[in-house]
Amino acid sequence: MRVEYAPKGLIGVLTPQANTTVEPEYAILTPPGYAWINARLVSSCATIEERLTDYYTSARRYAPQFANAPIDCVSFACTGTSYLSGKDEEERALADLGRLLNVPAMSAATAVCQALGALGAKRIGLVSPYPDGEALDRACAPYWTSCGFEIGAKTSAKTSASRAGASFHPIYSLPGEAAAQALAAVGTARVDAIVMLGTGMPTLAAIARSPYHDGIPVFSCMFALVWANIVAIDRREPTADDFHAWLRGRWWRDRMGV
Repeated sequence: MRVEYAPKGLIGVLTPQANTTVEPEYAILTPPGYAWINARLVSSCATIEERLTDYYTSARRYAPQFANAPIDCVSFACTGTSYLSGKDEEERALADLGRLLNVPAMSAATAVCQALGALGAKRIGLVSPYPDGEALDRACAPYWTSCGFEIGAKTSAKTSASRAGASFHPIYSLPGEAAAQALAAVGTARVDAIVMLGTGMPTLAAIARSPYHDGIPVFSCMFALVWANIVAIDRREPTADDFHAWLRGRWWRDRMGV
């Protein structure tokens, strides 16, 4: 079944309760002919770490928000949950969500893994939105190594922004310039790709300006997630050529006015 504004496919998106970036970046990145509908991940746990862990533990309770909408895939638009819960719990939660909705289920983190696989990237550079030493910052690199990647470089957008004389808190208040500053600071020696982490840090302006950093592809978790959604809906193989075409894509650049 197809709906008026999604003749090519409809995406169901699960967004963390206070995230202000996921919907705008979906609106920019989703190609013509596809559409998305959004539901919120909500938890009453006291700390952000507890809430992020609760999102996977309670993943089943979010599925009914889509009711019988004819979605073609479901996206878990959060990376912190993947870092704190670990790869095994992530696989269990996504499999459960996919069974409940009878569609492919993916997270922002698994989409990054798919993109890196398509690019043939093994050694990666990370741009983190998390302050150095905080729980999410400590957990992010071990997650990527558990997925088979080697961390060749890592920098923090928060650290880079503060060194520039700005103070950004929480993550969702980070401006796009923070990502651009951190990208400029990350080394490119012996890395195959650079990933800007998180779904709360605005990244598209930085990618539009610099999709390749010294010849190395640069993308974010949100960029990979929307790409992976379309790959799943179209039932095609993820390829490097396709991903590079997205990095150069005019449709999303035109929407940003760049």
